[in-house]
Amino acid sequence: MRKIDVHNHVFDAVDQPGANWARVESMIEAAEWLGIETLCCSRPITGGAMAEIAEVRRANDAVLATMQRYPDRVRGFCFIQPGNGRLAIDEMQRCFDQGMIGVKLYNQFKYADPMVYPIAEKCIELRIPLLGHSAHLTDARSIAAQPMTSDSLEFCKLATRFPELILILGHINGGGDWEWAIKGLRECENVYLDTSGSVLENDTIEMCVRELGVKRILFATDQTMEGCVGKILSAQLSSEQREDIFWKNAHAIFARRTS
Repeated sequence: MRKIDVHNHVFDAVDQPGANWARVESMIEAAEWLGIETLCCSRPITGGAMAEIAEVRRANDAVLATMQRYPDRVRGFCFIQPGNGRLAIDEMQRCFDQGMIGVKLYNQFKYADPMVYPIAEKCIELRIPLLGHSAHLTDARSIAAQPMTSDSLEFCKLATRFPELILILGHINGGGDWEWAIKGLRECENVYLDTSGSVLENDTIEMCVRELGVKRILFATDQTMEGCVGKILSAQLSSEQREDIFWKNAHAIFARRTS
């Protein structure tokens, strides 16, 4: 069965001379073994502090270099920080002109913040999806470490303001209360959910389908590649539902760009 991984990463500065490609090569090898034909990769700058636009560009250059090295396997998502203002929009256009097909936000701003609106508008113009880091954090330590992390209700606020936006809630199993997060998306039909994350709890996928319908669920790994394939295969789903999650839903999203 075909598979499109909508959430993966390139972590090393592989655009530099003499770069070490070992981690990327391991990811490509794993994708081959697991039957993942497309890896949608970004290189986010993590943490709450803002980075200069030059650092953001270098992060995206690493993804562009990986796309050039593996053109049949890797597609790029452009990492953006809303706080870079107009320069962030220019960086989106630069990445799009070089073949990237989506945008990745991390946790520097809540997604309902007006600072995010120009990015949402540019995504609508380019007909590309916006993938966001997410979690419904519940413990004081995690909240203190990531105070600007958006949960599903923040995604819904942005989706309500921009109903044409293709918005993807990242890694439902990436930490926090995933059951709360799923329920928070019930009324937001233009928010998709990706299945990635290293938390491999039973019934996650079945609950996603029960609460949101299979057409809003996108296969992803966020580097937990074997486990995230396994949790789709082990879920109580029909073959048709697995196909929707593994590739058909993502294919339909990316097809909008050229329709």
